[in-house]
Amino acid sequence: MTAAPPHIAVVDDEHDARTMVGEYLAAHGFDVALCDGGRSLRAHLETHAPDLIVLDLNMPEEDGLSIVRDLKSRSTIPIIMLTATASPIDRVVGLELGADDYLPKPCELRELVARVRSVLRRAHGGAPASPPGAPAPARIRFGTKWLELDALRLSDDAGQEQTLTRSEYDLLKAFADHPKRALTRERLLDLADARDPNAFDRAIDVRITRIRRKIEPDPANPRFIRTVRGLGYVFRPDGD
Repeated sequence: MTAAPPHIAVVDDEHDARTMVGEYLAAHGFDVALCDGGRSLRAHLETHAPDLIVLDLNMPEEDGLSIVRDLKSRSTIPIIMLTATASPIDRVVGLELGADDYLPKPCELRELVARVRSVLRRAHGGAPASPPGAPAPARIRFGTKWLELDALRLSDDAGQEQTLTRSEYDLLKAFADHPKRALTRERLLDLADARDPNAFDRAIDVRITRIRRKIEPDPANPRFIRTVRGLGYVFRPDGD
């Protein structure tokens, strides 16, 4: 039996932009639903479960950041943001809220397809492999939490799950594979399969800040994922 194509919801209040993106994704083998805003998207979610959402941030009915905040509070559906603003503020806020990637708008449609495929791989295709001869254990201690590799989740000692985006998981897995080794931001982008042709260091910093809030006893004074001044970050399993 042939597997069903990934279902993508495209959310944009501009009819022409929405149609253009939808038609291009459909032409590349995706099953596409078009939504003209937050209300339309929520109605669609009542009967469908998208594999990914492409979301315009600048909409008059409800801004995209509000939609990201709402969706990420109750689901793990990957989200790619489209933003027409030149400022990185919207991107940073969106990443802090849990969005998985972003593109400037108008976007290069070929790049959008590549980003969609990359995010879907990260969401459904498994984590980066461990180095040969050094398989990671099923559970790895990160401060106050456990990273469960098989379940792709973060949980505390009582088994209570902590919300974790796929991009956060990929970063934790990269640290788990390279303990006590200082990793540059560029190296972390590569290891987490998050390479961005317009990459800015702040994207990694935002994700690290989110992770620290989840694993550090005192996020303001991190012990387990430490900053290496002028270089990047290092995972110290013992917090020493």
